[in-house]
Amino acid sequence: MKHALCALVLGLVAAPLGAHPHIFVDTALRFEVNAAREVTGVTVTWTYDDFFTLLILEDYGLDPDGDSTLTKAELDTLFGFDLIEWPPGFEGDLYVYSYGEKIEMPRPKPTGIAVENGLITATHYREIPAVPVEAVEILQYDPTYYVAYDVSQGVTVTDPDCTAKITEPDQAAAQEAVDQELNGGSMEDIFDEMRVGIHFSDSITISCAPPSN
Repeated sequence: MKHALCALVLGLVAAPLGAHPHIFVDTALRFEVNAAREVTGVTVTWTYDDFFTLLILEDYGLDPDGDSTLTKAELDTLFGFDLIEWPPGFEGDLYVYSYGEKIEMPRPKPTGIAVENGLITATHYREIPAVPVEAVEILQYDPTYYVAYDVSQGVTVTDPDCTAKITEPDQAAAQEAVDQELNGGSMEDIFDEMRVGIHFSDSITISCAPPSN
């Protein structure tokens, strides 16, 4: 992402001091469930906030007239921009657990890009090694809390007999966790160890009605 990516990486280093997000992403998640009632993949849609959208468009030299209308060639240039350069250890800010064990997933593949109402919306697909629906918990968060994710665009499931439940974080408890991290720690400890994003994450589970005979 050129300069915008540099700003993001620098922000990831500085984020623990204030533990406040600087990039805001509205999210939609669509989970694939097979006939055996196993989760096998997820389509992730990220809509970036207006300021980060502006940074990216300027960084790529797109939309010079500022009308938020991109040509097909410009959209092709932007396609997959947020999947190109990932910092070491970055897991895509999406974590899938089965029976409490974290599931390793391959890197995502870009599937869509759009700029609507002045905001970039990027879509990608991630395969999930088949895990039983009833054992799955999904969290989406940035460990450093530099990026704040909000599942405001909803969570859907390909099987019409299955539904997703979103449990929102306890904001007071999350802030208390931040305060505890900050209390008594040295500046070096804060930079090296503070990872509070998980406390601000929505928790998503999936349930399915019994198959009809």
